[in-house]
Amino acid sequence: MADDTEPEGFRCPIHKSLINPILIAGIPRDVCLVLWTVGAAMGFGMQEMWVVPFFIVTHIGLALLTSKDPYFATVYLNALKAPRRLDP
Repeated sequence: MADDTEPEGFRCPIHKSLINPILIAGIPRDVCLVLWTVGAAMGFGMQEMWVVPFFIVTHIGLALLTSKDPYFATVYLNALKAPRRLDP
């Protein structure tokens, strides 16, 4: 039979907000919180204001990476946690 219809009950609508990563200002939430916590600690706590432009440029770079692949941070963090070699 060349019937291309889907069987009833095998389709379920899923909202995109459930599968998309949560972003803050264009980068993943956990990456943004770590980036700006470190930036605020270094910029204001240690009174090293020259690092603030560095963190702004880093944020823009991460936002560009996120625009190309929204899961880059998840994949990168999983790669860091992966074992370095395979055991036989």
